[in-house]
Amino acid sequence: MNIKNFKYDEVGLNRFFGSLESKIMEILWIENELSIKEVQQRLEKDKPINFNTVMTVMNRLVEKGILEKRAQGRLSLFRPIQSKEDFIEEQSKKLTDNLLDEFGGVVINHMIDSLKEVDQTLLDKLEKKIQQLKKDKL
Repeated sequence: MNIKNFKYDEVGLNRFFGSLESKIMEILWIENELSIKEVQQRLEKDKPINFNTVMTVMNRLVEKGILEKRAQGRLSLFRPIQSKEDFIEEQSKKLTDNLLDEFGGVVINHMIDSLKEVDQTLLDKLEKKIQQLKKDKL
């Protein structure tokens, strides 16, 4: 699934989605499968929102390949194509690959420099990956 716009100035899922899209995805990642009306009801706990607005956004998420839609009688049910964890994993990998393709090794240096407090387990994983890359190059 390709997210076309990454928003550096946003936080969390808003980096990948619009505000309403993010809220809808959070709801569906928790609930797994819901109708438009059920999503609207959950969103309305924060503030009133029009059913047609929710329907339009959810159908666009289907078109983007982020949600899938299935009929149950006359009711349409929507659910995420991927888990939240898989989505974040895939998008962060694509973002990293794009940054490396465009800017090269300087990106890796900046990533390492940005690690202020590092979990020893993460350092061990990184070290193992580097050692494996060195072996593969020989």
